[in-house]
Parts: sequence; C-alpha cells; structure tokens
Amino acid sequence: MKRIMPLALAVASAQAAVAEQLPMEHVLVSVPLHKQTAETALPITVLSGDALSRAAAATIGDTLNNAPGLANASFGPGVGQPVIRGQQGPRVTVLQNGTSSADASSLSADHAVSVEALLADSIEILRGPSTLLYGGGAIGGVVNVVDNRIPTRRIDGVEGGAEYRHDAASDMDTTVGRLEGGSGDFAFHLDGLYRDWNDLEIPGEAASEHAHEDHDHEEGEAAEEETTDGYVANTGGRTRSVTAGASYHFDDSFIGLAVNRLENNYGIPAGAHEHHDDEGEDLDDHDEGEEEHGHEEGGVRIDMTQTRYDLALHLHEPLPGLEVARGFVSYTDYEHREIEPGGEVGTRYNSDSWEGRLELVHQPLADFHGVLGLQAKSREFSALGEEAFIPVTDSRDIGLFLLEDYHLGEVTFEGGLRLDRDERDPSGIAESRDFNSVSASVSGLWDVSDQWQLGLSLSRAERAPAIEELYSNVENNGSEDWIAHAATNSIEIGNPDLDTEVSNNADLSLRWDSGTHFVSVTLFYNDFSDYIDLQNSGLEVDDMPVMVYGQQDATFRGIEVDSSFTLASLAGGEFVLRVFGDATRGELANGDDVPRLPPMRVGSRLGWDTGALEVWGQVLEAAEQDRPGVNEEATDGYTRWDAGVDYRLGLGDGQLTVFAALNNLTDEEIRLSTSFLRDVAPEAGRSVEAGVRYNF
Repeated sequence: MKRIMPLALAVASAQAAVAEQLPMEHVLVSVPLHKQTAETALPITVLSGDALSRAAAATIGDTLNNAPGLANASFGPGVGQPVIRGQQGPRVTVLQNGTSSADASSLSADHAVSVEALLADSIEILRGPSTLLYGGGAIGGVVNVVDNRIPTRRIDGVEGGAEYRHDAASDMDTTVGRLEGGSGDFAFHLDGLYRDWNDLEIPGEAASEHAHEDHDHEEGEAAEEETTDGYVANTGGRTRSVTAGASYHFDDSFIGLAVNRLENNYGIPAGAHEHHDDEGEDLDDHDEGEEEHGHEEGGVRIDMTQTRYDLALHLHEPLPGLEVARGFVSYTDYEHREIEPGGEVGTRYNSDSWEGRLELVHQPLADFHGVLGLQAKSREFSALGEEAFIPVTDSRDIGLFLLEDYHLGEVTFEGGLRLDRDERDPSGIAESRDFNSVSASVSGLWDVSDQWQLGLSLSRAERAPAIEELYSNVENNGSEDWIAHAATNSIEIGNPDLDTEVSNNADLSLRWDSGTHFVSVTLFYNDFSDYIDLQNSGLEVDDMPVMVYGQQDATFRGIEVDSSFTLASLAGGEFVLRVFGDATRGELANGDDVPRLPPMRVGSRLGWDTGALEVWGQVLEAAEQDRPGVNEEATDGYTRWDAGVDYRLGLGDGQLTVFAALNNLTDEEIRLSTSFLRDVAPEAGRSVEAGVRYNF
C-alpha cells in the first residue's frame, strides 16, 4: 500500500473531522436505495468515523446516549438498551447489518443487546416513517449496527487495525482487532474482541434517598446496611466475541457468509434481583468464579452465549428493469442462564431464530425509483426455571414492503407501504393469536435553497403485541403460582386479548448547511391508539405490585436539535462548536405520565482540531425528570463535564491514534430516569479512559 505522509494524513484527517461535524454525505445502508442523509426527509441519525470511535462503549445504549432523541436504559455497566424518543424494549428493533440481533433484550430490561459498537463501521438510527422497512416491532425506532463481516468490496492486499482501551471507572480493559484482505475476487474478514471489567465505581452510595426511604419504611431498619459506598456491587463481567467472514465477487455482484460467536458474562447490580432460595439446576460447568473478576459473593449473574450465521447475496442488474437485488439470511442460536449466588441456574432462556430478507431495487420508472421487499422471521423462545413466567412460544412473522421516491423540481417525495402477518403460538393452555397490520408513510423534502431544506414526514405504524405482553403468567393459576419478574421487582400479568398498537406520526424538520455551519431542528408528534403499557392493578403479592398489561391511547411529542459551527482557525487548527439538545413528553389517555422517559437535555462540545491533534471538552445539562409516571419517583437533574485529547500520526502504512478522556470531571451523581435501577445503580463517577488505536 502507498505510504501515507504526515502532511497528507493531517489534511485528510482535517477534512474527515469537518465531515464528522457536518455528517451530510454518509450513504445510508439501512435505506435500500442507498441515499445520502441530505437526500431524505426521513428522520435518521448516523454515527461513524472518529465520532463513533469516541462514543463507542461497552453497550449500545451507552454508545448512543449523547445523540439528540436517543438515550440509554442502563441496567448496570453490562446492560444498556437504546431508548428512541422515549420508546424502548419491544418498540425498538436492534439490527446487525439489516437483520434482527435476535437476542432476549426486548423481553426484559436486564438482558444485554448482542451487538458490539466497537466492531461497527457505522451505526444508523431510523425513526418515524423509515422504520416501516423493518416491521411493526420497530414502531419506536431502529438501530442498525453496520460492519463488514461479509466484505462488500474487493480487497487487494491486507488491511485492518487493533485497539486497546482502559476505563478506570470499572477497571475495564478492552482489546479489539480486525483483519481484512483478499486477492482477485475473494475477500475475507476476521475480528475479535475481549473485554474484562470489575465493579463500577460511583460517587457516594449506590442506593438513592428514595431507596433508603422505601427500605426504612418497609423494613424498619437502617438502609445503609443494604447498599454499598463508592461502588455498585456485582457489576463486573467479561465479554468475548470472534467473527469470521468471506465473500466472492463477480462482475459488480458478490455472495458471502459470516459466523460470529459471542460470550457475555455479567453481574446484575445489587438490589435488582431478589430471588428466593428455590432449588435450581446445578451448574457443573460454571467456572467463571467470583474471584476471577474480583466480584463479591452474592447477586445474580447472566451467562450468555450466541452463535450467529449470516449469508448475503448482492446481484447487480440481475434482470431487465432491476437495478439491484439483495438477499440476506441469518440464523441465530441464543442462550443465556441466570446464575444464582449459590452457583445453580435459576432460569435458562433459549431462542432459535431464522430471518430472511429480500430487496429488489427497480430502475427509474416514469420518474419513480424504489424498492420492493419481503421479510420473514421464525423464532422459538423458551424460558425454563425459577423466573419462567413466559411459556414456550413459536413466533412467525412475514412482511411485504414497498418504498418509492419521486422528484418534482426542488421537491423529493417519498412514500412507503408495508403489510405484516404475525403469528404467536404458545405451548400449554394459552391461545394462539394472529395479527394482520398495515403501515404506511409519505414524506416530502423541499430544497428551499442551496443551504436550506424543509422536510415533512407523516406515517401510520402498526405493531403486534410481543409475547411477554400477551402471555406473561397467563398459564399460572392465581397469586400463589404467579412468578415474579425480578428485573422490574413486580409480578407481570399478560393479556392474551391485546389488539395491535397503532401510532400516527408527524415529523417536521428544518436544516441549514452552509458548508462550515450546520443546524438541524426536528419536531415530532406520535398519537398512539391502543398503546400497550403495564398498569398497576393495586394488588400486591409478597410486597410486590401486580402489574397487568393493558391498552389505552397515548401521545408523545418532542424536539431534537443538533448543530455545528466552525468558529475560527488558529494555530493550524479549527475551533468547532457543537450544540445539541432534546426533550420528550409522553402522556397516557387517563392523564398519567409515561414512566421512564428521558429528561430535557442540552449539551455543547468545543473542539480544536489540526488533523493530527484534537482537544475537546463537552458539557451535558439534564433537567430533573419531574414527570416520572404512576408509582415512580422523580429523578434529579445533573450536569456532566467531559474532556479529551486525540493525537494521530502516520506510522508505516497506517495511522496511529492515541486518545484519552476525563469523564464526569466533577464526580456528579448521575441517575438515569430511563433505568429501572436508577435508585440502586447510578452511573460511573469521575474516571479516566485512555487507549491506543492503529489502522493500516
């Protein structure tokens, strides 16, 4: 490969830095037409390049936490599920290269999402009308983690990279490597990740004042004996991931296969799970002893393994009238075990799933350009053991979608339609359910001038109920047989009579891009019919509330703002200021607030970048969440300060980057209103994160 000289590298890095601040040229992999972000009115956020490298964290939720409209539903450092405009769980679909991650994260807040941000080339977040490309389950949004495990281009020679980083907050060591190469029409991909961490360090006690008050009231004794000071107990863990893939290219087409093995073992923060001493399955092969990671005895651990197989076929002009035909097939074998303090397995979750996706992009026809697609899924889910409150269930989903765009002068119109058939077939006495749903969208993007764009998106999305919403505890007769869901510290009762959930959405966006400055403002409104939520029945069993899944209308509204300004050039570098913020409000038809919504946030980031050296500082101000919902406590606001430095230099045929960041400089106590565990597991205190990365 050609040697990269330092001056050329500095210029290229400076150009890349500007592109990162004004991310308007990214080609959208998640949209089959492969549009750029500036060419669509669909509300889409992209994280890539240096911005992704800086934001990448141990969980996908933590990676996306500082983007407008996005938040993290933390369940300790091992679990961070994404929240999109206040929606989480089954309403947010996480994809790996366009097909489902196929884990158990949508079933419970304590289950980790099985994707790795540190191995991604980009992360694309779709909201509003764009989600109909991936099914009604994505009614809240889609997170597509894109990597190159199946090489999409010919590679001449060898390229890759490696990174090591250490985070002092949890004594976390992460090593990641990637190697790609090829010769002629053959290309291969290898990557691996190893992560090891201990209990999370925090400012003060793990339990909040609310938790103390509740404990004192219920137990009549000092709550201090039930919490930890300076750290959150039982939050260490270990992750290992290995991927191998290859592709064969012919003409402008390719076919490829990839295999990934992921192992994730992590603790659930103290105070989350409160199991009884029921007898469980012996864990003869559990050798991840507490002493290995320095964990304290006690507490539940999640031991997860997943093997995923991906097949992709890309054909260029396969038939007259077709521009591209793409096919994807994935099979995922997922299992996780909840291990009790004594070493026995309390609950074993298994999920075997198949997914296929076909996209046919037709050539322009009478000024229309679009894609016709078919998506099919099959999944068998089982939960056996102490916390098996959901019966073994087979799910089959099939969807047909069409997306078209039409150009009329300075206006681009986009329209979409999706038809879905979802089947839920539980074992035992619960009845099978079938759902037919229709989703549609229309949007317009008006290029008012070279610098101004105005976009309007309208959509109707329909979602079939998830299996936990339908069948939780429905096969258990009466309160004596009900099984508690320890993650929410409640007893959840499903409703087999639930209907589909319908959301009518509107997005209005205004963009200004002068080349050196960029501003984007988006207003959104979601009107839900038959919104599915957990409603407090007023009953209690063993001091735990009985929550029943029901339906009522709901509305969500909010604003998202992002901007970047090149302020000045000084000492060979450019000062770039980013200002961002968001606010989301959700209200149920009975007047109650939707629980666990993110607060209003405003942030700014100032960086000075020469291409080779970048120094930056960031502040995020989060308001108090004083609309917590029924039976929920308000969450205090916080101010978080971060700062960092990146240094890049040409080395051999590649680039070496040394980076360091000071996180939460003021050692602020941060509790996320989106988290079930905000009263027993705050976020990390003041810490240093540093590492080195080499790409060639």
